[in-house]
Amino acid sequence: MPKLLFVSNLFPDKAEPYRGLDNATLLHHLRDFETRVISPRPSLPFAKREHICREEDRAFHPRYVATNYVPKIGSAVNHRLMSAALRGPICELREKFPFDLVLASWIYPDGCAIARLAAEMNFSFAVIAQGSDVHQYLRMPLRRRIIVESMRSASAIITRSAELARLLDEAGIVRGKLHPIYNGVDLNTFVSADQKSARAELGIDADACLILFVGNFYDVKNPQLLIRAHADLCKVAADPRYHLVLIGGGPLEHELRALSRECGFGELVHFAGRKSSSEVARYMQAADVLCLPSENEGVPNVILEAFASGLRVVASGVGGIPEVLREDFLGQTFERGDLQDLVFALAQIFATEPNRDAIRNYALQFSWDRAAAAYYDVLNRAHA
Repeated sequence: MPKLLFVSNLFPDKAEPYRGLDNATLLHHLRDFETRVISPRPSLPFAKREHICREEDRAFHPRYVATNYVPKIGSAVNHRLMSAALRGPICELREKFPFDLVLASWIYPDGCAIARLAAEMNFSFAVIAQGSDVHQYLRMPLRRRIIVESMRSASAIITRSAELARLLDEAGIVRGKLHPIYNGVDLNTFVSADQKSARAELGIDADACLILFVGNFYDVKNPQLLIRAHADLCKVAADPRYHLVLIGGGPLEHELRALSRECGFGELVHFAGRKSSSEVARYMQAADVLCLPSENEGVPNVILEAFASGLRVVASGVGGIPEVLREDFLGQTFERGDLQDLVFALAQIFATEPNRDAIRNYALQFSWDRAAAAYYDVLNRAHA
């Protein structure tokens, strides 16, 4: 059985069970590899803490490694600091677990750090590019140069969308190394179900027009725009029944709560907190539309999960989103950051009837087994 070492700061632990959850799910589906995990955790000096793995991840024997980093101005050194922190743990693991390939997720600093160590220790490696690590970092001249130079020695670069592959190709990375593979969806958890019963269970008005947001409360996700759009919808309604449920959390929560009150319809904006996958699935069954107003994205799993739940999506037409949101029955894209365009797109959704069965059937192509098969093909060739 081939031995795989997975290295990424994006891997969950008990304190942060949703951090890199897609990566953990992928590893659980790569059953034909024997896998170990090292997860570097960038931290400031004197701010280190203990990380405990989730019970379901114990088979990977994850090791969490504290890594120094320099905020804001550290582009020239952060990948070097990470490689220095990883050198010892990887050498130690290799003696007990002679891995055939290293798979790093998040292209900078993680992938670039592994590129340095691969040159020193003579091992093959592949990298997963996820989204912001390409969209944002290629716009930074120094990081762009480091990424392009580091990725020359990668055996393969897997991208979460074709758009990410296009951007890396334009940056100068050999096209033959680039392999777009969409994430999978748990098609047993995310299913279409009776909306009325889901609403009754969640205590949601059966007659409400329900907009759902699922994600981190970060500027790049732009939930502020959605709160403003929700308020504009309410203003033109004779009897406001537009409800907005935000699932997630993050540094913008206080600002978002204040904004919802300032817009005048705070009582119709519900902050549900972070939820498990099964809880998110139930909200998707209750909702009329999922809205994702992001500034940039790869292909967000939450969109594929919505499709699996038979739920239409309104999302900004950025990154890889138009690759999967490409049919009218699935929902609509709108111009990034355009409030009026978002309001119009949402109004169009509520003016038409959904075809939940067709949306669910479309989602069946995005299984984790399909994703794992594509990864096997790339990774087996990468270490051959």
